[in-house]
Amino acid sequence: MLIVMKTDATESEIDHVVSIVNELGLRAHTMPGATRTAIGITGNQGAVDVTRFENLPGVAEAIRVSKPYKLITLDLRPDKTVVRIGDATIGGDELAIIAGPCAIESRAQAFAIAESVRRSGVRFFRGGAFKPRTSPYAFQGLGEEGLKILAEVREAYGLKIVTEALDEAGVDLVERYGDMIQIGARNMQNFSLLRRAGRSRLPVLLKRGLAATLDEWLLAAEYIMAEGNYNVVLCERGVRTFAQHTRNTLDLAAIPAVRRISHLPVVVDPSHGTGKNHMVIPLARAGVAVGADGLIIEVHDQPERALSDGAQALTLEQYDQLVQEVRAIHEVITPATVG
Repeated sequence: MLIVMKTDATESEIDHVVSIVNELGLRAHTMPGATRTAIGITGNQGAVDVTRFENLPGVAEAIRVSKPYKLITLDLRPDKTVVRIGDATIGGDELAIIAGPCAIESRAQAFAIAESVRRSGVRFFRGGAFKPRTSPYAFQGLGEEGLKILAEVREAYGLKIVTEALDEAGVDLVERYGDMIQIGARNMQNFSLLRRAGRSRLPVLLKRGLAATLDEWLLAAEYIMAEGNYNVVLCERGVRTFAQHTRNTLDLAAIPAVRRISHLPVVVDPSHGTGKNHMVIPLARAGVAVGADGLIIEVHDQPERALSDGAQALTLEQYDQLVQEVRAIHEVITPATVG
């Protein structure tokens, strides 16, 4: 159920509605908007009696929700969510770029790339300390030592750290060293991990699964939000198809499709979406052109020596080119602010 409050509803009226929801043994999710507050209700096994809420002070209407998701929808929050990480944002006016190596390999490697990322004016640094690899013999990451290097990068350059957690214990570690939890494609439907991320104070970057439908992806976000963490960013990173000319097929149609359903910000990963260095910049441009809120890009100071995904990593020079080009596109398609 969705309860829409009147535009002039007071805090005490909102709190009163929440208290009644709690008395029913259900969970209230309060979503303040630009003009009014909406309250989503979860935890019910069947229909909730709307008459319990319709005549409460401050309530404009109570709406039964028949869709499989409740919290990610524009019905609950017509205004786009802006995820804030300190003084940086994803979903706001600025194009968010998350850049860095696939995996943290050494302190020297991380700092060489971070220097270039910071110089470009980008606010977010990505790097994997735990790597879920297809082969058990491939480089699996430096573990906690990699997270400590990422924390040093944040201290030295002021960059916000985005890094992946593979399990619930991994979330504990990312909370200690990072700024944003990445849930990878292989873990998109790891429901215990999603619930743990939903109880975290950190925002979550949720990658689309290897063959996930739009509904499955959005419902994975719903798992996180149902636990109380509303700072979720969706990431389109390509899906498995019959194509052999790319690693995955980057589904740019997912961006406008999500826009019609959800208030959550969406970023595009053209690195995993293509798997090929020469395709990353063109697909990054396309992602921004269709309205993505940001990009997540793999960049390496020596891609030919990378221990993970070197074929899709940009050189530092290519990365600088990408930043200039996508920012130019973003300026063109973003409506000018009248001041």
